[in-house]
Formats: sequence, structure tokens, C-alpha cells
Amino acid sequence: MGPMTGMGDLLGPQPVLLPGDTAAEAELAAGENPAIVAAAHPSASVAWAKLAEGALDDDQAVAAYAYARTGYHRGLDQLRRNGWKGFGPVPYRHEPNRGFLRCVAALARAAQAIGEEPEYQRCLDLLDDCDPSARAELGVA
Repeated sequence: MGPMTGMGDLLGPQPVLLPGDTAAEAELAAGENPAIVAAAHPSASVAWAKLAEGALDDDQAVAAYAYARTGYHRGLDQLRRNGWKGFGPVPYRHEPNRGFLRCVAALARAAQAIGEEPEYQRCLDLLDDCDPSARAELGVA
């Protein structure tokens, strides 16, 4: 009889560590307009997060919602390509995961601002599932 396999399943899924988008991240760090970065790198959640956060800062909740939703879906695509099954750890401490997590937090804030309470709660639950420290790190109550 061979060694027992699959013990990791009892402990839950392994954390997903996204590869990130170094070009988009570098452009944003260099002060490039996030709209230009998002257009050039549409799969980079970090660019959409920056757009959503800017819109929230400008009291443009509907625009923030749209930007955050786009980045959220692009992040889901990346997570799935990297083995995520719709639940489990997406650690905030891993910098390339932050674009997605920032989009979820921005979507939560935008949903709350427009009165979409069920979406707000879903976003909070997703953040808690991804990383219990994410809400505090991202300033989402």
C-alpha cells in the first residue's frame, strides 16, 4: 500500500499567489494615468483598482462601481487560471494579489454608496474568505 495522498485537501486549498502585471505596476508607480494603463493592460486589476479608488475619492460611486467590477472580473479570471476554485486564501501580503483585493474593496465601498447592500455584503464576505486581514488592510468596515 502506497503513501496516503491528498492530505492537503483536509486543510483546505493552498493560497493563490498571482504573478501580477509588472508592466502595469511599473507604469502606475511611475505616475502614468491609470486610464492609459488600464487601456494598455486591460487584464491588470491593479489599474482598475486605481481608477475605482480615484472615482470613490471624487464621489463618483457609479463610475467607481464600474471600474471596480471590471477589475474584479479580470482578477477572477487570473485567479482561476492560477488554480483558485472560487474560495480559499488569496493573501493580501502577496503584493500581486492586491490589485484584485483592492477591486473587491472598492466594489464594496461603491455598492454601499449606491445602496446595493447585498453586493456590499458579498464583497465583505469575499474579502474575509480571501484573507481575514484584508478588510483592515484596505480600510473596509
